[in-house]
Amino acid sequence: MAGGKAGVLLCMGNPLLDISSVVDQAFLDKWDLKMGNAILAEEKHAPMYTEMVEKLPVEYVAGGATQNSARVAQWMIQTPGAVSYIGCIGKDKFGEQLKKAAIKDGVNVQYLEDPSAPTGTCAVGVLGGERTLCANLGAANNYKVEDLELPAKWSIAENAKFYYMAGFFITVCPPAIMKVAKHAAENNKTFMMNLSAPFIMQVPPFWAALNEALPYIDVLFANETEAVTFAEVSGWETRDVAEIALKIAKMPKTNGAQCRTVVFTQGADPTVVVHNGKVRRYPVIYLPKEELVDTNGAGDAFVGGFLSQLVCGKGMEECCRAGNFAANTIIQRSGCTFPDTPTFDWA
Repeated sequence: MAGGKAGVLLCMGNPLLDISSVVDQAFLDKWDLKMGNAILAEEKHAPMYTEMVEKLPVEYVAGGATQNSARVAQWMIQTPGAVSYIGCIGKDKFGEQLKKAAIKDGVNVQYLEDPSAPTGTCAVGVLGGERTLCANLGAANNYKVEDLELPAKWSIAENAKFYYMAGFFITVCPPAIMKVAKHAAENNKTFMMNLSAPFIMQVPPFWAALNEALPYIDVLFANETEAVTFAEVSGWETRDVAEIALKIAKMPKTNGAQCRTVVFTQGADPTVVVHNGKVRRYPVIYLPKEELVDTNGAGDAFVGGFLSQLVCGKGMEECCRAGNFAANTIIQRSGCTFPDTPTFDWA
């Protein structure tokens, strides 16, 4: 059975419309893209979006890392409005498409709408089941903490018990991150973030913002590449994912009432979880290569599944089982999409 109260989980991030297509190596080389990576678009990438739309068979799917996780968590929980989502879109047809998709999934979306900028888009190139992401943030880049401070928005934050943001939001609005992080610590609620991409740690201002938020983070998610990048930038010698997870779990924490949990996914390899200072590994669901459609949104889906159980008071084993179920569902479909109802067996 599903569960979870309305408004229990608030997610904040960069709402993007994914423009997804199968590409070839020549396309990747032309636009300087690498499989498995996620980057912010530069000026040189501007014509790429037009080229994709005009020359490739593209699909438009509601995206943005945090919004993906919010939609998956909502899909798993099934209680209408269990998950709220805040971010900034433009007043345009892409924005309307995003709104429609999120509302259809049952998420309580509370967008800030900025008429001065287009809704953000993310080019998703798929090759051999792997994906590369190139995000043009557009209006998503214009989110301001003043929107969160509006009574109608802040009441959503106050009513929630759990908060999740992808690291990508660091590039947009650190003040909003810190406002929510401090509220969570002061009220013994659960604040969660994701490292999201190597550049979050490699760009000094983003690394500084991450380190400001880190003492408030109760649950930290990442994949193995991001975990290793964290260790490199921190000047640690170890490249062992479990050791890195243990070290991050032991870093200073504002709210001592909760231990820090660190969750590192590793593609087809077992998920490494440090909880209460102990390392555990949870195997993923085996999927034959021929059934893999694309990995876009797999990490986001894992987080969404994980959160669906965490907000219902379940333990790490159930959280990871649900995360793996959601990721396994998403990689057998194009983009971060899912059937109308999950077949997940709630414990």
